[in-house]
Amino acid sequence: MGAAFDEIMAVRGLGAPDSGEVEITGADPVYSTRFRIGETCANVVAGVGVAVNDIWELKTGRRQKAKVDTRHAAASLRSSHNLVRLQDDGSWAAVNSPSMIHMASITQPWETDEVPFFLPHFNLPHLRDRVQRVLGCDLTPESVAAAVRQWNAMDLEGAIDEARACGGMVRSNDEWLQTEHGKVLAAKPLVEIIKIGDSDPEPFPEGDRPLSGIRALDLTRILAGPIAGRTLAENGADVLMVAAGHLPQVPEHVLDTSHGKRSCFLDLNDPDQNAKLKQLAGQADVFSQGYRPGVTAKFGFSPEELAERRPGIVCMSASCFGADGPFSHRAGWEQVAQTVTGILQEGSPERPKLLPAAANDYTTGYLGAYGVMLALARRAREGGSYHVRVSLCQSGMFIYRQGKVDFDRPDMDLSAAELDAIRTRSEPKHGPVKHLSPVLQLSETQPHWARPTPVLGGDRPEWLN
Repeated sequence: MGAAFDEIMAVRGLGAPDSGEVEITGADPVYSTRFRIGETCANVVAGVGVAVNDIWELKTGRRQKAKVDTRHAAASLRSSHNLVRLQDDGSWAAVNSPSMIHMASITQPWETDEVPFFLPHFNLPHLRDRVQRVLGCDLTPESVAAAVRQWNAMDLEGAIDEARACGGMVRSNDEWLQTEHGKVLAAKPLVEIIKIGDSDPEPFPEGDRPLSGIRALDLTRILAGPIAGRTLAENGADVLMVAAGHLPQVPEHVLDTSHGKRSCFLDLNDPDQNAKLKQLAGQADVFSQGYRPGVTAKFGFSPEELAERRPGIVCMSASCFGADGPFSHRAGWEQVAQTVTGILQEGSPERPKLLPAAANDYTTGYLGAYGVMLALARRAREGGSYHVRVSLCQSGMFIYRQGKVDFDRPDMDLSAAELDAIRTRSEPKHGPVKHLSPVLQLSETQPHWARPTPVLGGDRPEWLN
């Protein structure tokens, strides 16, 4: 174990686990990147294993052996990409929608009118339209490049912010750490666990899995938040996804990040449906959301309001820029976090390059689940309501701190045989799929998903008995 694992354990605050409890095998590079994204993710998932063990010990007095393979962890950073569906001809094929392929072609770093580069982000229709209005361009690489070239990078970042769109100026890591926002994040722990209310201790419910009987509301979309909920589900929690029918989704991400969950539709703008969600929250253990800081408070779901309604609740907030600092109000995505924290400059200052995997998103999701489980264990020991906060930019800074590694090929990846060996098959109503199995391996309560990905909105808004 090294510095990455030590930093993760510092959040736990209970010292390191006993020697031999956790084993991490393998090493980077797995992909053609100098950043240690596989090893970083493997250490975070190992931290999840320790948090699961803390809960299992509270329930049974026993701890388990935890094992994580770095190559499997790296594969999970491209989890949706590594999902395959059964085709009509009996073959299996990846789920790569044309809209996502097109989005990726224009969500790239483009030259501005000076040396700096700028990355505009075009995911989801309403955010894409805002960026397009700022740039006044067509949605082609050539048109986007020409439009960005007319701007000063800092001015464009301000205009994108004012339009409530998404994008960022390419910075080096040193430049990011010199910003006021970078300084705010650098002073915080990797995962924030903030006590927001008092309550009596709550023992974990009985059951044969670590999170049996734990109820989690999942109001998140697109990768980081859903991965946190998926991680809770793979350890036994009843995770109820809550969305509204009109909200845009990315189907391949929904298909891959929803294993083990149920799904219902509730529109927070509708008074009756808002009241129904409040009723569900009053009986929940976890409330997870990925809106910009402050948005849920407008609907009556701030962490403090939830803690008053349900003393002992654990709230989890995942965002791009974090809850504090001058950029906290900004929306963002994986690519934006890479752009601003210095990761995008791994190619060279003259030609920035995105990572070959969504390392910030998935790492943040695993960190969110880790924080939630630590807070649930703390609730069991001493009581209290808690707010867990994670962010893509904080994860980007964490990845950067792990240093670099050399790679020798421009097309490094897991082989087809390796991927097939770590896939599992499930049968959602959408049709058979093969997807990655859980990364964490435990000796007694092996993580797994008890149900396949649901149809969005296909379940009733209620808790299981």
